[in-house]
This record gives sequence, C-alpha cells and structure tokens, in this order.
Amino acid sequence: MPRPPFPGHLAIDHLRAEFLDRRVEAAHLDAQLPRTRKQLAFTLLFCSLYFLCFFATDVAALGIVPDTAFLLGARLLVAACAGSCAYLTWRRPLGVGASRLAATVSEAVALGCFMVIALHRPGEFHWHAMSLAIMLLVIYLFIPNRLATALGIAACASAVFLGLTLAYAGMDFAGLLTMCMLLALVNTFGALAARRHQLATREEYRARLVLEDAAGRDWLTGCHNRRHLHEVLLDAAARRAYAGQPLSVILCDIDHFKRINDSRGHAGGDAVLLAFSRLLQAVARDGVDSVIRYGGEEFLLVLPGTGPAAGVQLAEWLRLRCGAMPVQDAAGGAAIAITASFGVASCAHGGTPLSELIDAADKLMYTAKRNGRDRVESLLLTAPLPQAA
Repeated sequence: MPRPPFPGHLAIDHLRAEFLDRRVEAAHLDAQLPRTRKQLAFTLLFCSLYFLCFFATDVAALGIVPDTAFLLGARLLVAACAGSCAYLTWRRPLGVGASRLAATVSEAVALGCFMVIALHRPGEFHWHAMSLAIMLLVIYLFIPNRLATALGIAACASAVFLGLTLAYAGMDFAGLLTMCMLLALVNTFGALAARRHQLATREEYRARLVLEDAAGRDWLTGCHNRRHLHEVLLDAAARRAYAGQPLSVILCDIDHFKRINDSRGHAGGDAVLLAFSRLLQAVARDGVDSVIRYGGEEFLLVLPGTGPAAGVQLAEWLRLRCGAMPVQDAAGGAAIAITASFGVASCAHGGTPLSELIDAADKLMYTAKRNGRDRVESLLLTAPLPQAA
C-alpha cells in the first residue's frame, strides 16, 4: 500500500515554523532540549560578559560620576539575571517551557537595562541603534525560543527605542529615517533567518521520524514489521502502558497461501497480502492498535484495552469478511477466494506479558489450522504462562 512521504500529523506550519500537531511539536522540542539548554546557557553567559565589558564605554562617555555607578548597577543586574538563568538551565536542567521562560526573562531584562543606558547617554543614539541591531540578531538567532516570541520581543524593543529616539535624541529626519530602515532590515532578516533555522530543524526531525517509521514497516503492506514489535511494543515503556488494562492479540494466517502463490504467481500472492493487510488496518484504531506483518502470510494485531469477548468478536468479523472478499489480482484473471485462521489470546487485567500472549495466540492459530482452517480459536489467560524447563 503506498505510503505518503510526510503523513498529515508531520505537517509543518511554514509561517510559525512549528509542527501543526502539538504532540509532534512537543516531542521535537523534547528531543532538542539537551542541545537547546547548552546553547541557551552558553549564549547567556557570553552575552552577559560582553554586556559587562561595555561598561568601559560608559566610563569613556560619562567619566566617573554618579550616573556611571548607576549604569554599572544596570549592567550587573543584566549579568546577574542572565547568569542565574544560565546556571538554572545548565545545572538544574529545565523543561521546554521553563527554558523558554528563562530566555524571555533574560531578553526582557537586558533590553530594559539597555534602554536605561541609552537614556543616560542621549547623544549617542546612532551608536545605540547599532548595538540594538546586534542584540536583536542574538535574540533571533542564538537564544532558542519560539519564533513568535522572538519576533514580539524584537518588535517591541525596536518600537520603544524609536520612541525614545524621537523624544530624547533630537535627531534630524534623515538620521531618524536611516535608523528606522536599519531596525526594519535587522528585524526582517533576523526573523527570516530564525524561521529558516527553525524550519530546518523540524524538517530534519521529520525526516528522521519518516526513516524510523519506514525501518519499522513492511515495504509491501505498510504494516509494522517484527523490528517494530521488538523495539517498540515489547519494550519496558510499552509494558508499563499495557499494565492494568485488558489486552488482546490476534494472530492470523491466510489459508493455503502457498497454493495461491503457485497457481496465481507472486503477483496474485501480493494482491492477497495487500487486500488482507488493508482489511486489518481498516479495523485498527489509529494510535492505539498495531498491525504487524509477523511472517510471510501471518499478521498480528495488538489491541490494548480490548477484552476477551471483544477480541473474539473482532476475529470472527475479520474471518467472515475475509471469506466474503474475493481478491482481484493485477493480471485481471478470476478473483481469488481466500480464508484465514485466527488465534486470539487475551488477558482481562494486563497481568500477562505481551510476549506470552503472542506465544499463546501463535499456538491457537496453529490449532485453528489443524481443526480445519477458516476458524477462530481463543484463550483467556488469567496468569502468566509457566516457563519452560
């Protein structure tokens, strides 16, 4: 069954540079979090150091006066805030929301203190505009945050700075226009560069998900394969998820499949496999149930939250539907009639490991074949199966 290269839940909003599915976006941010924390901590420390070093320009411009001490206090406040956020990010690993909050608070404090410094040195607003442009580029490109948040902070800072320029700088029209164009250029290219970077990280993450998904799927049918079963469904996290709830597995095998291959060729066999897999995938609940191509013509359904009665009922429905579903192969010959045998193993309260349920369903499926095929055999497991000696 053809599979789209980018399933709908992996679509990206190219304006916001985020995944449309909030769960995928959250998973991406969690995957990026170690790198994000390192980048944020390094950037905050580096910027706070340089912000302190620029105190030398305050002394050069004002001399040793009370205002100089006040500006030193403002710069120390920025360094203390940024340093504290960097420490928390690095030594007390923060989550995604807390990391973004630390970034936003550090940016707001730094920009606020920058405006205070600009007011105390009103004759240098052209130099302050260049400094602000650099700070905005850092906000867009080096401090990890949402694109919308970075854009909002940068736009507000630019507007406040232009307002201060109008009120205190006494700048002529040409100088003011040049400053407006400079800040507009910085904001435009900064936002575009930040958007491009965030899109690139999400496209990389999406490509990795698609490759991982492809590695865990059967090429012909699109069902999960044994690798997905062992690496995902049988891992510790999945076992915890199944605990305490009913769980059923259905192992099914297409009857006389070798005879179909011999009489109708592999094209006919592939058509049967596709039709049968589509039937199974049609009844599987998206994001809950799993359909695995277990062997050549064997398929496994893992049904969390499905009790014994519902599991048997589903298997009977699949058996009847399969028998009433002649398959037309690509060669256009006579339709191929197919039947299947089913083994259903269930536990009512999640007390039996999935691996043991699969083993029991496998035995039940072979029992169905020995008993004449085209039938369902079932078993309710109330306790873990005894281990073989």
